[in-house]
Order: sequence, then structure tokens, then C-alpha cells
Amino acid sequence: MDDGGFDKLSDDAKRYITSAVYIIGPKRHLSMIANLDTPCEEWPVPFNLGIDKLLTRRGLPTVMLVSGDPFWFGAGSHITQHLADDEWLSVPSHSCFSLCASEIGWPLDKTITLGLHSAPLQRLRPHLAPGRRIMATLRDGSSVRLLADYLIENGFGKTEIICLEKLGNAHQNIKKFCAEEIEQTEFSHPIMVALLVAGKGKILPKSFGIENSWFIHDGQISKQSIRAITLSALAPRAGEHLWDLGAGSGSISIEWLLSDASLQATAVEKQKHRADNIRQNALMLGVDHLNIIEADISDAITKMEKPDCIFIGGGLREALLKKLWDQIADGTRIIANGVTLETDRLLTSAHARLGGTLTRIEISQIEGIGRMHAWKASYPITQWVVEK
Repeated sequence: MDDGGFDKLSDDAKRYITSAVYIIGPKRHLSMIANLDTPCEEWPVPFNLGIDKLLTRRGLPTVMLVSGDPFWFGAGSHITQHLADDEWLSVPSHSCFSLCASEIGWPLDKTITLGLHSAPLQRLRPHLAPGRRIMATLRDGSSVRLLADYLIENGFGKTEIICLEKLGNAHQNIKKFCAEEIEQTEFSHPIMVALLVAGKGKILPKSFGIENSWFIHDGQISKQSIRAITLSALAPRAGEHLWDLGAGSGSISIEWLLSDASLQATAVEKQKHRADNIRQNALMLGVDHLNIIEADISDAITKMEKPDCIFIGGGLREALLKKLWDQIADGTRIIANGVTLETDRLLTSAHARLGGTLTRIEISQIEGIGRMHAWKASYPITQWVVEK
């Protein structure tokens, strides 16, 4: 149901609403059908309480009012996952993205679409590059100024913001301005924005091995070049779940998630300050959905959703390797990096027993020696890659 009100709905949508014995939805939508005699209830906060209430009415004619297309950054999938296929019917209207594209003439197939009405603004970070076009829903009118501030802080204050208020409504309003020139303007809910990104801010690379300066860390971080080689060995595939054990700064699991929106990752780190760093890094780089477990690895792995791939960056012991190998399913990949002689012996032994490939990675970089230069070698890394 869009903001055009009851009269703008399709005949099917009107028929279902008028035949319902109970209607639930946001206050704004309920106000559009105020002249109906059907009992109505406002959707509660937090959102999950409304799902519980809705499920108590299984088998009764019930209507839930939502905006536009409920399966495009909407509530649809959150509801239907609790119901059988024959228990629900969706009657969609135009999505706000389609309405926006029709107003400003942008091709949806070449535009990033984001739902920021229930997600942090940092979800924008991987997409901020000059020339990118982004459409996003926002929580409320005050979010527009927060968005402008976020763009300015990240060096993209030249971005053009097209603010679309009450799309599809008779009171629809469109405003255009530059992020760094936003005035003391009030913006009306419901609201979405279209961004034409511009500025000289840092652009997050799309390749593996982004610079260490992107991460908060205490020195416990895979070096950029080693991380690129490691992520290549991890070889993310659509829909896979990674365990990042002994995660340190979270750089491996964060880059794993950045490579594709369908991926999942769980980072395990027992040091509290490092786990806090992982949370900050994940938020800043737009992958706040990273699952972070602050616990000992051996305790955590028995309680986590099964992985498709495991990276062990620290804390590898013979007992842990045996526990992992006994627990994981066939087809699970393990990649382990070691730098100490003790870990080296463990990986060599594991390779002899379980197979896979063993690789020695040695990297040197130029450093100054007075007025001259020389190659300075980093500690060599032994990398074991195996599939059960």
C-alpha cells in the first residue's frame, strides 16, 4: 500500500482489505482506511512483536498493510518465513525504487538500491565512488542530515542528493542539493534519496587485500599481501558461510563478506578489545551483519552454524584441529596460516595425514638503510589448504 491512499489501490487489494475481519499495519497506513469499520491495530515496536501477534490469527481473514513491494527491502520475507505457502497472498503496488526511477529517469539496472530505513548509513561505504548512482530508503526526515554529514565525513561532500518525500502521494515533493550545502530544511516521512556520488574520498577497492589502514587493529592483522593470497585460497562461492577463527581485526571475514552480498561469516575472537575492533571495522566497512563471537575457539565451534569454509589465523593446536576435522562435513575447506616453528610442524604433519596443499609464502619489501635501500623480508608464512 503506497501513500496514495485506499482509493489508489488495485481492485484486488481493496477487496481483500474490505473482506478482512482484522487489519494490522503502521499508523500511517491505518489512517488511510479510517472510514472502514474493520477492527484495526497498529503494528507494535519492536517489529518481531507484530509477527507474534499476526501468527496468533492463523486461519482467520487478516490483512497486513505495508508500503509498495513488500519483498524489496520490505517486511514480506520476514512474515512469510513463518507461514506455509498456502497461508499467505501478497498484493504488491509500485516499489519506491520504481517510483523514484520514474521521477528522475535513472535506470534501475545500473543503480545501487539499498534499504537504509532499518540499517546503518555505513552500508553505503562499499559503494561510495565518484559517478556511482545509489537509491536508498531512509528511516525518517532527520536521517537526511545524518546522511549528508556521513558523506562529508568520508570525503564525498560534493555528492548530489535528490530527496523524494511522500512518493506517489498528492503531496509528493522532490528537492535537490549538494551534501555539503544542505540547509536547515525539514524533510517529511516517508522519504528516500537518490545519490549521484562525487568527491575525493577514499574508494574501497573491489579486489582482495585492501590496505591495512582501512582497519582498526593492535598489530594482530594479516598483512595486505598475505591477506590477498589467503582470500584467493579461501575462494568464496555464492551463499557460503566462513568461520574466521582467531579473527584478530576481522580483516579476513570482513573482506570475505565484501566480495559478495550472499556470503555469511562468523568471526571468533576471545580477546575483548580485539572483538570490539572487529565490530567497529565491520560497521565502518558496511558489513555490520558479520556475526562476532567473543569466546575461546574450542568452546565456540560446537555451537555455531556449520561452515563451508574455515580460516585459522591464530590459536591452532593439534587438539583443535582434531576437533574441527571430526566435526565438519565432507566438502568443507580449511585454510590455515602459520608463522611459528611449532605451527609449521603441526601443518606439515596435518598435510602428511590429511592431504591438501602446503605453500611457503615469503615476501620482502624495500626499506631504507641510510641513503641506500635493501630488501627486508617478513616472517615466512606456511599455508595449508585442504578440503575434507
